[in-house]
Amino acid sequence: MDATTLRAAQAPLKERYRSDPGTARTTTTATGDYRAPDVTATIDGFAGPVRAGLHPATGGDGTDACSADLLLQAVLACAGVTLRAVATAMSVDLRSATLRADAWWDARGTLGIDREAPVGVQDIVLTLSVDTDADDATLARLATATERYCVVGRTLAQPPQIRVVRA
Repeated sequence: MDATTLRAAQAPLKERYRSDPGTARTTTTATGDYRAPDVTATIDGFAGPVRAGLHPATGGDGTDACSADLLLQAVLACAGVTLRAVATAMSVDLRSATLRADAWWDARGTLGIDREAPVGVQDIVLTLSVDTDADDATLARLATATERYCVVGRTLAQPPQIRVVRA
């Protein structure tokens, strides 16, 4: 996809959202169940079901996807797609890219051993290495726009209220 094709695809959407902002509110849903045994949850994904379970640091055996890994994969996927979309819109040729997300979490908080220990992933660092002829100023604009428009990254930076409800 080039910049012209991307703009053509997005132009009618942008016009509709400007003229009727309510139509921009988009619902997204994830589903899952307990179809597998043990302390797991199977989540239906685009590439098929993903069995999530305990990380080895909390008693798992490492055969199931850890929710922290899934979170990093989601933010990295979003940032990667966002970077590519912004580069396309700016007509910046990215010949290739390698994408990496790193973070840490404290198992003491997750296991409830230390109330002072944080629960959740901390200090996410995304490393997006691109092969391009773009200059440093353009790369800085790409990085800023990627941080600004990455939905998952912005959600983590300004977290929504999460409620667990019983159906």
